[in-house]
Amino acid sequence: MDRLTLLETFAIALDEGSLNKAAQRRGITQSAVSQQIKQLESLIGQQLLHRTAKGIHATRAGDMIYSHAQLLLTGYNRMIAELDALEGSVSGTFRISVNSFLGRSVIGPMLMDMDRENPDLNIVMRLEDRLVDVVREGYDLAIRTGQLGDTDGFGRKISVMETVLIATPEYLNREGRPQKPEELQRLKFIQHHEDQTKGFIPLRRDGREYPAPVRVGFTADDPDLIMRAVSSGSGYTRVPRFMAEAQLASGEYEQVLPGYDAPLKEVFAVYPSRHTPDRRRDLTIENTVARLEALRRDRPAKTPGARAITA
Repeated sequence: MDRLTLLETFAIALDEGSLNKAAQRRGITQSAVSQQIKQLESLIGQQLLHRTAKGIHATRAGDMIYSHAQLLLTGYNRMIAELDALEGSVSGTFRISVNSFLGRSVIGPMLMDMDRENPDLNIVMRLEDRLVDVVREGYDLAIRTGQLGDTDGFGRKISVMETVLIATPEYLNREGRPQKPEELQRLKFIQHHEDQTKGFIPLRRDGREYPAPVRVGFTADDPDLIMRAVSSGSGYTRVPRFMAEAQLASGEYEQVLPGYDAPLKEVFAVYPSRHTPDRRRDLTIENTVARLEALRRDRPAKTPGARAITA
């Protein structure tokens, strides 16, 4: 068996933390995965994995081999992508990291369509609410909102999303509806960990900015948990408008300070190099931008059920 295949199986096993999950992802048996890793250990002359009841972990030698394997596999995939670009085809393994809410609501369904349309394409998508380094971790593309963090890759803004402050009507009945930005401090803010407010949210109205003070009551890195906290009446949060459009229309949620515009949320694409052509990457970005634009274009001019205020 070729060494690149052995390295790929080893890297997938560590990514998944389980030989069984690696076997499912590779489409082979668990025993075949185990045999391939043993073969790699034999070739290298080092133990690469610790096997425990809770899964697998890399040895010191395994950590080093994993880093080199990621670079080799990424280089190989880029080579295939460049060859595909010469012919205009879309194939090979494409590794993408996306945060949870965009992955589930926008990019995941779009990638499923891409996969159906391109039978030679193997998409590996990871939902991760953390900042990744696309170079060191071997990703072909990461799509993130808010901020990029430290990365050796190249990042560019590809879109923006309108955001809105929301809470349940029951919570606002109990705590009172702010009429001015400075009154927002009465309410508890449910914050996504990557969306640090630094004490205020810059709201806008008629071309002017109003810093609304924020009192953080809960911070989490799981969008579903944040929305459950809002639904339970724990406070208010800020989300892309398209995520809450149906609930605002039904009255399940209510917009907080609807006379003011919340900040836009920027969407970034991050990839290892701006000079390497990759039709898979370009197609993914194009389709992501198109879907976000469609969501913005299809939004009603005024959300039904939003309460008017006087300030």
